[in-house]
Amino acid sequence: MKSKKNIKFGRVKFLVIFLAFFFNPNIAYSDNLTLEGNFLEIKVLDKVSSKNYKLNIKIGEQKIFKNISIKPLKCKNSEFDDNPEITAYLQVKDLKNKDKNEVFVFNGWTFSSSPALRPFDHPVYDIWLTKCF
Repeated sequence: MKSKKNIKFGRVKFLVIFLAFFFNPNIAYSDNLTLEGNFLEIKVLDKVSSKNYKLNIKIGEQKIFKNISIKPLKCKNSEFDDNPEITAYLQVKDLKNKDKNEVFVFNGWTFSSSPALRPFDHPVYDIWLTKCF
């Protein structure tokens, strides 16, 4: 008879702990899984000269590289297993393009592991993410 009381008490205790853990606003899994950075490191490939350039850009600031303007608005590191995913929201303008109909060459999220998901399509330059710190 005593063991049944202990089992019931154990179940109630487990349920209370589970509910307290589940509904606790101080526990945020997103803080542990995604880390936002203040700087973004990207590589730019000049397709004409076949040279790679590494750029460090502060989030929110615009960096002019040759004929393009790159402005990262946000970057995140997601730490899953051994291969973290780096995502960034970029706005890229072609400074040679004087056509007012097209403001951005690229405006959106890009991913380090699959850059073809949202491709950056430019005849001279190619951009990919390497680091968010």
